[in-house]
Amino acid sequence: MSNKNSVVRDPIYGWVMVISVFTLTALSFGTMGSISVFLKPLSNEFGWTRANTAFAYTVASLGSAFFGIIWGYIADKYGTRLFGFFATFFMVSCLFLLGKQSSILHFYTLYFCFGAFGNAVVGSPLYANVGFWFKKNPGLAIGITAAGGAAGQGLIPFLSTYLIKAYGWQDAYTYLSFIYLLIMAPFSFLIKESPWRKRVRIAIKDEFRDFPLSEKEVITWISCAVIFCCICMSVPIVHLIPLLTDASFSEDFAASVFLVLMVFGIVGRIISGKLGDIIGALPTYILMSIGQTITVFGFPYIDFKVGLFILAAAFGFTYSGVMSAILVCARMMVSAKLAGRAMALGSFFGWVGMGLGGYFGGLLFDIKGDYTWSFQFASLMGFVNLLILWQFHLRIKRQQQVISET
Repeated sequence: MSNKNSVVRDPIYGWVMVISVFTLTALSFGTMGSISVFLKPLSNEFGWTRANTAFAYTVASLGSAFFGIIWGYIADKYGTRLFGFFATFFMVSCLFLLGKQSSILHFYTLYFCFGAFGNAVVGSPLYANVGFWFKKNPGLAIGITAAGGAAGQGLIPFLSTYLIKAYGWQDAYTYLSFIYLLIMAPFSFLIKESPWRKRVRIAIKDEFRDFPLSEKEVITWISCAVIFCCICMSVPIVHLIPLLTDASFSEDFAASVFLVLMVFGIVGRIISGKLGDIIGALPTYILMSIGQTITVFGFPYIDFKVGLFILAAAFGFTYSGVMSAILVCARMMVSAKLAGRAMALGSFFGWVGMGLGGYFGGLLFDIKGDYTWSFQFASLMGFVNLLILWQFHLRIKRQQQVISET
């Protein structure tokens, strides 16, 4: 009896990894989300358009996307022991230098480096590591870890708003760099490689996979869906605060709405992860995508505070649930040996989608003069994501039927 229980008991250090990666990704994703807070101050000071300023989010997303594949390969081949230290150096340096920049080229370059050598390093490679510390509750563990991103996207913009109002945007970046150094350095020491991942890396034979589709096909389906899914979610992340302040709401209220969005995002990621353990990763992904697609449409049409808080809570819960479900899909459908690359490829298309959504949200604003078209476009992209996911679901069912008949 004791031997049987030991097989399914998850190691305690796995939860140390959950806390560590939660913290690192909170700061990384928080910086990405804070671009929306810096958008208007920078536009006003330098005369940049909304689209040009928001393009920093696109640049950072593309840096995360392209370099994420490289970091995923390195993680699968050599492990992630030093990833925290590497990310700390670049994230802190980029934030410090952002407070000193005075041209849009420098602005783009620093956000690209933040994405490529910071955000991409602590994202998919460390999520893959965490997921394979657990056999009993991988979805729950990934969900809690991924909740760090939502926590950061709520807290860091709120902190950034305070720092900008108190000290100006330049000093806000500088203070953030020192805060990040004090938090990230200790947690970087705690990063260790999953024993499961270590074992399969040196194994001669590939591990058994109980899934009807090949890993290549799984990654293809997920990647195709994710790009449209992330276009949908990125429009509110980048443009919700400007949408609200343009509608004559205060900056403090706008930041509070964004904070509510991300607080419910924390809950959404955890529940979505656990739901993936119970009903399956793909059904969870579809369910959360439905909620995201519906709620994103409503933001330009709600003009009272209670309604905005409710809508932000609903969107935060479902969009964040999508994020967890994507990671759990990769964990459940792909082997430990390729998990880093699988999650990195999914993240590649996700960050491309995030970048495109952030840019086109600003571009459609510049064309129309308000955000109505931007959020309608986001909802349309969410619908395309759902169509792809449904076809993926049908493909799995057909293949399961073929296998059962043979």
